[in-house]
This record gives sequence, structure tokens and C-alpha cells, in this order.
Amino acid sequence: MQLHNNAYYLSALGIVNALGNGVDEISHKLFSGDTSGLVLEHGWQADGEARVGRVQSSLPEIPAAFSQYACHNNRLLLGALGQIEALVASAIAQYGAQRIGVVLGTSTSGIAESEQAVKAQQLAGVMPEHYHYLQQELGMPAQFLAKYLALKGPAYAVSTACTSSAKAFQSARNLLKHGLCDAVLVGGVDSLCKTTINGFASLESTTQEISNPMSQHRKGINIGEGAALFLMTKERLADASDIVLLGVGESSDAYHISAPQPEGLGAEAAIRAALQDAGKSVEEIAYVNLHATGTLKNDEMESRAVARVFINGVPCSGTKPMTGHTLGAAGATELAFCWMAIQRNQLPPHVWDGEADSALPHINLISAGHTFGPSKPRICMSNSFAFGGSNVSLIIGEQVNSII
Repeated sequence: MQLHNNAYYLSALGIVNALGNGVDEISHKLFSGDTSGLVLEHGWQADGEARVGRVQSSLPEIPAAFSQYACHNNRLLLGALGQIEALVASAIAQYGAQRIGVVLGTSTSGIAESEQAVKAQQLAGVMPEHYHYLQQELGMPAQFLAKYLALKGPAYAVSTACTSSAKAFQSARNLLKHGLCDAVLVGGVDSLCKTTINGFASLESTTQEISNPMSQHRKGINIGEGAALFLMTKERLADASDIVLLGVGESSDAYHISAPQPEGLGAEAAIRAALQDAGKSVEEIAYVNLHATGTLKNDEMESRAVARVFINGVPCSGTKPMTGHTLGAAGATELAFCWMAIQRNQLPPHVWDGEADSALPHINLISAGHTFGPSKPRICMSNSFAFGGSNVSLIIGEQVNSII
């Protein structure tokens, strides 16, 4: 079965982050608003602790044959892949290795291993034998996954900071739309490293408290790590999900290298473009996963953009207090939360102190226990906004009367 227009199946999902490992464990914690994966740790910064969203579950080792790709980032990726590997193998058998692509978003790749190698060099005068420059190349995760699975289709990474893995879905859709692939492994992966934690701290954007998006007391973000990997296909596979990617909207307002356009004009443009691409009205969107970093400027501009577009309101939440901001993996991770919401008929709660900022327009921030309304199709939007004015909105939904 094949879908109309630009809609493609998100056939399977593998996911690992601070909430846990796998759809079942993560869903349970996500819908209850569990923030226990956000922990205070020493060693990331010279002056005190940093609160981070660390993956605590065990992860696969990198096989010896791929030792030059050995890094924590790729272990996260293999952890996500292992959850969907049977369906991936079925797709390879059906379409052939040359017809399956890989598009991944990342902003860190294996920078943590480079940090450790440089420190070792400072002490010993030489780089460690196990270190290879490939470990930190931004395109490396996609190359590694393609080699690991012996895939022959296009394989590349997208790196646009916090929109990286959201933009990967547009790239993956294009590979399917233009007949270059029949299936694409698409998503994102990022791992904790000192470079990003100290970089965001230098911008005064982090907090040792759990992030508190949209609150008058919000103080910044917590950095997290994780991987989310979808198998996107033209056709519905046997024993696969029937949730589909309906629309993608992008804008680049280039307002500032690190600050968003204050009124959210670029964000609004991306949201409206996604609605147009999906052929949906604002009334048809049943839930919005906000970027909601908990910084002063993001929450200000995003609330303004959402309030202008959804003038009659829409259930919203920001999920980063449960995972940390997974940066290059955030777009795919939060789209995955929408995918889980559709599957489970539950909406992720907005975790905060409930103290609204009176300077922000009112938006409908939901608590735990909310579900989709009985009269609406389950259609969700996920927003991702990044440095440099890079903005992406994705829309997914259950398949309803769309089959030819």
C-alpha cells in the first residue's frame, strides 16, 4: 500500500535516552513526567556540577571489525538500531541493500573521544593507539551505520545544531520521493561531551536545576544524550506501524548566530510551511511538542509563534525536562515522542513548576493524563529551532483514508 502525496510511513522506531531504552520503557516514563534521568555530575565543568540527561542503560559494544568507529555516540546508535533490526533486515531482503539509505542528524558525533585523546596526548605526548579521527567526523555516524548493515544507498549526516535530526526527515523524504531509495534509516544521535556542555554554559544558557520551560522562574537548559532511529518507507511493511510523516516546514531567518528572532517570525514561518505541506488546518493538529528549551529567549519567541498560529489553542508540552536537550538528536527524539503518543493515545505532560510567565502569551500547556480527543484524528506537530535561525516543524499522524 502506498500513500498519497508526500506522506511516508514511519514504520519502526528504536530509541534510547535518559528516560530509558526502548519504546515501552520510555513511553511509561514519558507519559508520567519522569525527570529522574536528569542527574547532577562532577567532571563536566571546572567549576562545580552540571545537570545532564545521561543514558544509564547498557549499550552494545562496537564490533572489533569497526574499531575505527568505536565511540559512545555509535554505541547509542547501535542501541536504537537493535530494537528495530529485525524489520530493517526484512526491508533489506525486500528492497536490496542498494535501495536503502541512511540520513542522521548529529552535532557532536564522537567529540567526547577526541577530548579524551587530546588530554591523553597532553600527558603522554602521543595520541592513544585506539583513537581514530573518524570517531569525531560529523558524517561518521551515517557512514558507520551503513557499513555496519552493509547498505549501499546514500548515507550522510545533517548537522545544523538543534534542528539536525528534524531536517534529516526532509532529506530522507526527498530520497524516497525522487526514487533514490525505497527505505531510509532516519533519525539522530548525540552524546554528552565537555565541548557542548561548556559551550552552552559560556552562553549562560544552562542550569543546575531541572529545566523549567515556560515558567517565570526558568533559568536555562540541561544537556542530554540519546538516539532515535526510524525506518521510513514508501509502503507499509508487514508488522510495522501505520503512522506517517505528513508534512515538513523549514525556514532560515538568519536573525543572529545564537539568539532567536524575538517575535518568533522564523518559527512561525516553519510552522505554517509544515501545515501547508501536510495539507492540514490548525484545527486538525491535536498536539504540539514544543522546542521549549527553558531559556528566556527561546520560550519567549516560541510561545508568541504558537499563540499566533493556534489562535484557538492546542494542547502543548515541552519534554526536555525528562531527557535534557539532546541537541542534534532532539528533533528525532521529540518526533518519536509524538509517534509514541499516537500509538498509545496519551500526550506527554509539560513538566514545570506551574508558575506561568505573565510576559508570555498563554498557550495550552497540558499536565499528565491527557489523551487525544475522540473526534479528531491523531495528528501531532513537533518543533525544533536552532542557532543561526534554523527552524523546522514536522507533522505526523495516523493513517486515515489516505490510501490509494
